[in-house]
Parts: sequence; structure tokens; C-alpha cells
Amino acid sequence: MRDHPIDTAFVLGGGGKWGAVEVGMLKALDEAAIHPDLILGTSIGAFNGSVIAQTPGTPGVERLTSLWADIAASDLLRGSLFERMVSVATFKPAMQGSAVLRSLLEGILGSDSRIEDLHHSFQCVAASIEKTAEHWFEQGPLVEAIMASSAIPALFPPVEIGGEHFYDGGLVNSVPLTRAVELGANRVFVLQVGRMESDLRPPRRLHEAALISFEIARRHRFVSTMRNLPEGVEVHVLPSGNPIEFDDRRQLRWTQLGATEALVTAGYQSSVDYLESI
Repeated sequence: MRDHPIDTAFVLGGGGKWGAVEVGMLKALDEAAIHPDLILGTSIGAFNGSVIAQTPGTPGVERLTSLWADIAASDLLRGSLFERMVSVATFKPAMQGSAVLRSLLEGILGSDSRIEDLHHSFQCVAASIEKTAEHWFEQGPLVEAIMASSAIPALFPPVEIGGEHFYDGGLVNSVPLTRAVELGANRVFVLQVGRMESDLRPPRRLHEAALISFEIARRHRFVSTMRNLPEGVEVHVLPSGNPIEFDDRRQLRWTQLGATEALVTAGYQSSVDYLESI
């Protein structure tokens, strides 16, 4: 990471297709002339953040908006390949899906792009299998880092880098506010997909127990960090305009991106309203 003071950090959480709301949030931040010294991302948030780190400002937001629209209009996620990834319990379709994702990322970010060469300081997180710990990519090949941060278990194989294997960063730090605080950011804007905007309740059915347990595991670190912020650290959690209940069945239809434009708009308008109020 570049050696300079960190005033403003953008923290982009994971959330699959719901990551479209972060595009709208980024547009609102850009229009408000709020620009980052540091970008931190998990999973889809790592992808969104890397595009902005590579192409800053309005051009980056426009590029990211166009990319999401193109992916939503294509059959990349709706095709038979990704359907097989969900339904077949072998690594073969997952390996194929990983190759498709790599090709997509190389086409967008460039196969030779490196983290340390990005315009903005950027880091993304993944879960190390061997070390059972979070790992932050601060330098090295950009596509490899995004692949590692986005390697959802069972849907993609773990990504091997330097003899170590990595799974999706959401397993260890789904909304990495902690990292921004550790690195000394004075002002943090949190871009999250809407899950934490809906309160949890005790389970009423057997399957809800597992869903609620997963949400507790996903949220507790962020909540704890928010409750114990160092003095002088200012955190703004941007509203998604699309709160997601823990049992929202739309989460099962992860390949369906028909609502992308609506999600971008929701994230944008809710964030504009919030930023105007502060």
C-alpha cells in the first residue's frame, strides 16, 4: 500500500448480485465530491472497488455501471454452465466456472494489472484455508486477488496463490470496517448490500436457525467494531434502498440479474438522500 495518510476510506462489503447497490452508492459519493484515499473490498465489493481504484472518479463510476448492465444483459450467469455449478456436486463444473470468471476479470481489469499500480490504494480480503485466518492482498496480481476474495465455497474451487489456498473473504470479514480502522482512516464510508439493515429475530422454523446463525457470524464483527470505534473516527453506513431479510428467497436465485438497474438506482437515491443529510 502507498505510504501516505489515510483521510477517507471506502469499505465495500460482499453480497453477490446485491452488489449492484454499491454502484449506485459510488455514483452518489462521486457526485458529492467524496473521493477515497483507500479502498477496501470483500468478494463482489472487491470487484467493484478494484474498478474504481483502477479508473477513479466519474469515468470509473460510468465504467462500472456499464459493466454491470452488460453482465446483467448477457447469459454469463444465467447459462447452463452456472446452473450446473449449483446443481452438480463435483468440482468439475466449479473449475469451469472459475475459468469463466477469470476470463471475465482479465477482460475487465487486464491480465497483467497489479494492485500496487492502481490509481487508488486498494486491498481486498480472502480466507486462508491453511492458516484459518483472513488474508489481505496489498500487492501482486489484481485478478488473482479478486478471484481469491470471490471464491464462494462449493460454487468455485479455492484459489491457490503462493502455495496457500483461499476462499471468499466474506467468510472472515464480510464488511471490512475493521481494516479501515486498523489502517488509521479518519472517515469511512461503508457500502453494504442491505442485509445489515434488517434486524434479526428468534427462529420460528428449523431452517431459520441455520440462516440466523449464518447472519450472526457474518455481522458480529462489523457490529462489534461499530460499538468500539476509536475516538475521532467518523463512519457513515450508506443505506442500500434495498433491505434484505435474512430469509429472503431471492438470495437463492443468485444468477438472476434482472433487477440490476433497479438496485443501482436504489443504492444511488438512498445514498444521495443520506449524504445530503450529513
